[in-house]
Amino acid sequence: MTDTAAVADWQAWQRSWDRQQEWYLPDREERFRAMLDAVEALVGPEPRILDLACGTGSISDRALRRFPKATSTGVDLDPALLTIARGHFTAESRVTFVRADLRDPEWTRRLPHREYDAVLTATALHWLRSEELSALYRQVAEVLRDGGAFLNADHMPDPETPRINAADHAFQKARQARAREAGTQDWVDWWESAARDSALAGPVAERFRIFGNPADGDHADGEVQSAAWHARALRDAGFAEARPVWCSVSDAMVLGLR
Repeated sequence: MTDTAAVADWQAWQRSWDRQQEWYLPDREERFRAMLDAVEALVGPEPRILDLACGTGSISDRALRRFPKATSTGVDLDPALLTIARGHFTAESRVTFVRADLRDPEWTRRLPHREYDAVLTATALHWLRSEELSALYRQVAEVLRDGGAFLNADHMPDPETPRINAADHAFQKARQARAREAGTQDWVDWWESAARDSALAGPVAERFRIFGNPADGDHADGEVQSAAWHARALRDAGFAEARPVWCSVSDAMVLGLR
């Protein structure tokens, strides 16, 4: 263990990440529960999991607690979030992490396994443009075993319900404002705190070089699509079945079955 890892409280950073994410997603734990319910129903309680765009490993953390015989491979490009993930799971032999860019057509070559039972991701793939996401779905299909499951929980607004969407947006903004007044960190605040931590300053600086500084806005290139679009894209990518299996007003989780 390096001196940097020895002085960092990675569990505290993991909890801090979770709280910041919950500011945006108050039903975050509910979507994780629904995701793991689907995993157990479709592939059983001992899954080999690919945690796609894993961040700090939030999905892996919950999956390994729920499934004692599960294993997980986390993949992400973000050096800061991977630093937290590796620190948080330093004593956990059931999880490994791989740094890779999901836009790289060769990213699957870096994986330690050729096949997975389940590929899981949440609140991450909206960073990709639609054509990039369609290509990624084809790659995901190639690393899933026959009968394997892919679950993507993300922002998937329905363009056919503009008044409902607007009302929900206003409601969530008001909720977030109250939480901010109570001291909850948002995305920009969290990254500013991470940049000030001596254990994370280097990885955060590298992260800013890759994605830009969150204070300047760093979701500019991504696109969001409806759950129906995702289901069609999964079927086009070779999945035998695909449909939404969970939703809130603005978000949804789409399941693709190989």
